[in-house]
Amino acid sequence: MAKITYREALNQALSEEIERDENVILLGEEVAQFKGSYKVSEGMLERFGPNKIIDTPISEAAFSGLAVGAAMMGMRPVVEFMFWSFCYVAFDQIFNNAASVRYMSGGLINIPIVFRGPANGGTNVGATHSHTPENFAANTPGLKVICPTTPADAKGMLKAAIRDNDPVCVMENTILYNMEGEVPDDDDFIIPLGKANVLRKGSDISIIAHGKAVHTSLETATILQEKHNINAEVVDLRSIRPLDVDSIISSVKKTNRVLLVEENKPFCGVDSQIAFLIQDQAFDYLDAPIKRVSAIDAPQAYSKSLENAQIPDAKRVLKAALEIL
Repeated sequence: MAKITYREALNQALSEEIERDENVILLGEEVAQFKGSYKVSEGMLERFGPNKIIDTPISEAAFSGLAVGAAMMGMRPVVEFMFWSFCYVAFDQIFNNAASVRYMSGGLINIPIVFRGPANGGTNVGATHSHTPENFAANTPGLKVICPTTPADAKGMLKAAIRDNDPVCVMENTILYNMEGEVPDDDDFIIPLGKANVLRKGSDISIIAHGKAVHTSLETATILQEKHNINAEVVDLRSIRPLDVDSIISSVKKTNRVLLVEENKPFCGVDSQIAFLIQDQAFDYLDAPIKRVSAIDAPQAYSKSLENAQIPDAKRVLKAALEIL
């Protein structure tokens, strides 16, 4: 085990998979000479060369389409988006073609491709650079969607995504890149996609979240315990699609109360689907209505103070939890 940052964990995962499989490549804007917009690929150009770490033109439509074609021919490309907000100009390549080719070919053609990069607000870069599109991607059959929360998750889940034969969308959070945590040194350390993680066991309420909202939920759980003697369970989804429904339902049956937290917008958000699944499969176990805390339903603010108010914080999550209890 070694204590490294989320950013370094991603770098480790990419480097180990490029060494393990000659078909793995990394491409995107500024990933080579500039070492990535968030320095995730630092040192990789010098280590692997320009045939493996490829700087692309500023055209997500072009390099995403190129990567889909490469995946159809047996390569395992990893596409880095400077922001996931920029995926919209490659909507056809990702959501139409990459997601559909295996089905359209009757299972004859796999698309082993990873689309990854930051998907979050909170960094004051305006509405066009601050989307959290995990709900869009998860709505598309054929795409897998993951949101690693810790450095260990970042490494283990990215390695699993690269080895997967389906397209995987890896939604990272810029604010987590500098976060440190213990990560196994093992080159074959893998966290299977579709497995949630109970980060804190509890008996009074289930707080279910993904991405950076997990850390907000853990902060809230600490306040609930220390100030209100309430024992909250925190479930980190980690994977949005496939979704670990069994872990969600198991937690609900134990605590009988549910608070869903996400930094996505509320309308048609990920938590809408989870709320439906809970009431469909565990309604008789609920002792209170399900509540949600999401980002305020408006384009992301540029102003730091406004954006801070827009994204769920521990104060808002705590208020919702106490209302349930």
